[in-house]
Amino acid sequence: MRIECIAIGTELLTTRRLDTNSVWLGERLAALGLGFHRKTAVGDSREDLGQLFREALTRSDLIITTGGLGPTFDDFTKECFADILGAELREDAKSREDMLAFYAARKRVPPQANFKQALIPAGAEALANPVGTAPGVWWADPPGHSGTRLVMLPGVPREMKRMWEEQVEPRLRALAGQQVHTLRLVVGGVPESNLDERTREARERHAHLEWTILASLTQVELLARGSDLAALEAARVEFEALLGGDLVGVGDGNLEDAVLERLKARGETLAVAESVTGGLLAARLTAIPGASEAFLGGATVYTAAAKTTLLGLPAAFLAAEGTVSEATSRALAEAVRAKLGATWGLGLTGNAGPAAEGGAPLGAVFIALAGPRGTVSKAFNQPGDRTDIQLRSTAWALDLLRRALSA
Repeated sequence: MRIECIAIGTELLTTRRLDTNSVWLGERLAALGLGFHRKTAVGDSREDLGQLFREALTRSDLIITTGGLGPTFDDFTKECFADILGAELREDAKSREDMLAFYAARKRVPPQANFKQALIPAGAEALANPVGTAPGVWWADPPGHSGTRLVMLPGVPREMKRMWEEQVEPRLRALAGQQVHTLRLVVGGVPESNLDERTREARERHAHLEWTILASLTQVELLARGSDLAALEAARVEFEALLGGDLVGVGDGNLEDAVLERLKARGETLAVAESVTGGLLAARLTAIPGASEAFLGGATVYTAAAKTTLLGLPAAFLAAEGTVSEATSRALAEAVRAKLGATWGLGLTGNAGPAAEGGAPLGAVFIALAGPRGTVSKAFNQPGDRTDIQLRSTAWALDLLRRALSA
């Protein structure tokens, strides 16, 4: 089956917004034994959309679009397909009712423009949107294209994902190939190239699996895909032994999940004092449901005044040691641990740019961990822009704690 994805929206071409929807859809299709043969991003141009839709109808069996189902002037995905296929747009009563209920629950009245979202091409089926107002569309065998299926989904990721999981994927299971399973190994503190070299021989022994290494600013993932569950299990056993303490976890979790799970299992707690990361570390932790069982909170002590006022670091100490230093990070970790009565305290200082700050060069980061056995600290020097340095710093801090919890 030839499957095509079309991501619609000028913002995907002219702003920092990325098309993450097609990546997620590709993963879901792979689990069904299916996959894209083409992905395209296109702006909000009727001419460009029309041309692309016509081409897609000649080459693909399943066409999935994301975006262009909203109420504004630049949302016309359904209109373009309906024009090309000679189908009338008709109001779907259930979609209108759902929209009215959505607004009523919020004590609001929908603008008149929103009602165009309830228009569905004749012959197509509306896909309910339980978390938004834009219904999707499932259109099997559109006029002149027997055997073709069109799926139109909202561009908002949480709406798109919910619709796909509950209404689209069940329809595709009958068309799916052999189910593909994924073994996901999350690795901390190891650069992508080092992981590649270190696992080469083991991957060659399991060459019947499809391997991928994915690196981000916060962790590295080693993925193996295959239809043979026994082969994946054999790979898991070998790679767990090979990776040892660098292995963060197997499955869906990330660094923050691993840290929180270990803290909960030990009945221990964490507090953080962030300077260079400006609250990003706390945000990563609190994004995990149930984080409050182990994460007590923290302080964003971005300035010298905040370090003094909130955590009691003496002004004379900061003047002598600098706001960005190993000594200051250790003092922050110990102070926030004591303030909140936590088992562990993390303190982060650094210079994320754009110029030298606090006597430290650009890219210098100091992370300290205070715990039951005393305080340890590490110094890093990382090139990159501001976002790179801040995100990597949160990963280094979490991995420092993770390794301490495994000791």
